[in-house]
Amino acid sequence: MIEISVIIPVYNAAEFLEKAVNSATYFDEVKEVILAEDQSTDHSLEICKKLAFENSKVRVFQHPNGENRGAGASRNLGIDHATCDFIAFLDADDYYLPNRFDAEKKLFSDSNVEGIFGAIGTEYLTEKGKQEFESKFKEISLSTVNYPAEGEEVFRGLLSLTPKTFGTSFHLNSLTIRRNSLKQYNIRFNETLRVHQDSELILRLAYHCHLKTGIIDKAIAIRGIHDDNRITKIIKYTPQYNQRQFLLWRSMNDWAVLNRISPEYKKRIYLIYKSFDLSLKTGLPKYGNILLEVIKNPEILKTKYRFTYYNR
Repeated sequence: MIEISVIIPVYNAAEFLEKAVNSATYFDEVKEVILAEDQSTDHSLEICKKLAFENSKVRVFQHPNGENRGAGASRNLGIDHATCDFIAFLDADDYYLPNRFDAEKKLFSDSNVEGIFGAIGTEYLTEKGKQEFESKFKEISLSTVNYPAEGEEVFRGLLSLTPKTFGTSFHLNSLTIRRNSLKQYNIRFNETLRVHQDSELILRLAYHCHLKTGIIDKAIAIRGIHDDNRITKIIKYTPQYNQRQFLLWRSMNDWAVLNRISPEYKKRIYLIYKSFDLSLKTGLPKYGNILLEVIKNPEILKTKYRFTYYNR
């Protein structure tokens, strides 16, 4: 039987936390649930302590001096304290379904497989959250990739370099990774990113590790949509959205240069980064910069991000 550490970053999640924790401790494979409390202003810390008192699987940690350091740093704190061979993640306002680790129990028998990921469903917890979500996205009953894949095909798919559309990402709640792989490739969450640190980590994992799809045709976890979800607050290709994407892809571009990855991947990452960089420029110089970039790299017109700036 595989043994799993589940890491839950906790910040102002008192309303949802107990359900999330109980959904993880339910599994025999889960030997510990690590709550990384991030200086909540509600009574989340008290709930963390209560849950740890009631269940020996639950462990609570805080940053030095009880500081607030963000979700990335909190997940890194959990990784530092994890003791099991496998690590899974869960947001404090989400929960696992009973089939969460069904694929893992089978597929991790192959020692070459370093990570498994699947599909997650959506549950509306408030009417306002539902309205905001549905006003910004198509109806999403299942967040998943479009076909089974493994190894380099996953990384290529995430960069939209496959003949078929694979999917731009998958949710961290659906990922289970070998702890030794994180250590071997020195992969941790980028703590300078306040958002999208999960997407960045997934991309780097897909490059360095042999990831494989698990259950992708039905949900293995549920994402809760409520009034305070960050996902419902930002409209695509607005300046705020573009700024956050720029920071994500600038970080990825820095990583690509540092790791000297293949020219094809390096170029693709650069073009996505540059498209968001150009989207943030204003006035007449903006169009001059766009023209120069198109002359230099006409492939930028083939990325799906090319319209983030033309019509703004």
